[in-house]
Amino acid sequence: MSEDFGLLEPADQPGDEWEKLDVSDTEADRIARRQDREFDEFRKRIKDTEQFKLQESVFDDATLAAVYKLVQDGYVDAFGGPVSTGKEASVFEALGGQAGERPEPGSEAAGGGPEGVTPEREVAVKVYRINSSNFRQMRDYLEGDPRFDGIASDKKAVVLAWTRKEFANLERARKAGVRVPEPIAVQRNVLVMELVGHAEERARRLSEVDIENPETAYEVVREYMRRLYGAGLIHGDLSEYNMIIHDGELVVIDMGQAVTIHHPNAGEFLDRDCENVATFFTRQGIDVDPDDLRAYVTEPDADPSGEPASGGKTESNAEPDGKSTGASDEA
Repeated sequence: MSEDFGLLEPADQPGDEWEKLDVSDTEADRIARRQDREFDEFRKRIKDTEQFKLQESVFDDATLAAVYKLVQDGYVDAFGGPVSTGKEASVFEALGGQAGERPEPGSEAAGGGPEGVTPEREVAVKVYRINSSNFRQMRDYLEGDPRFDGIASDKKAVVLAWTRKEFANLERARKAGVRVPEPIAVQRNVLVMELVGHAEERARRLSEVDIENPETAYEVVREYMRRLYGAGLIHGDLSEYNMIIHDGELVVIDMGQAVTIHHPNAGEFLDRDCENVATFFTRQGIDVDPDDLRAYVTEPDADPSGEPASGGKTESNAEPDGKSTGASDEA
């Protein structure tokens, strides 16, 4: 297939990634406890709908309350069927409503329209399962993240924090000029975001396509890794399975596990990302060294030719698990 792999222009300098995220009870939690008459009717209607009959493990009462709140707030008008189903989360297609301030007018998630999300615009609704999510693995990525200091240790608190973390990571990545699905709204364990592709014809993973221009694709991937690092983030699970191709664009997905560069395991996660990317593109016929890629990613003023200026380390840009980085701790 033919691809352009054009790079996005950074929209803005990312804000303060160390701002603590609010994971306290939401209106959806209060609705779930109150279970008013309208919510009871909504719950029956959803569970009676054909595409949700086999989704009982996903749509418990508290999750239904979160979806109900998103519908009330105008972020979702109607649900379609599942796009993907995994152990920890399921993604559904939906029609976006006329809601609030997100996404920005004219953006991808707004369908290019002037008034926010148009009713015809398809969105993705990602629902994390609280009972079956990998609680211990999630904690490994959350512990050490300054945004979640003091988070409770129970499974519900961890999954709710994870959902907000993915939303915040998507916002930050987009501001840094990384092509990711645009986040639209988050409520409890439910995330609404741009649907890249269509449910009937989903965007294909990088692992599934025949790349005609692997050199160009690699240049985009390494630049996105560098921009993420400059914004204070490391993907943590980057591979050909977490990048998709749609309309000639390379899109990075699954940002839930992305960590800040001060996470205690940041260096390990970055090494793994570099190894995965180097291994994939080496199979595509490009000579990619993971150490060179790491140097490029961590070099604040990387040479477009791909050669790091001084081995990728300067006084202002130490290793991810060091004390000094190229990303400021202050907004």
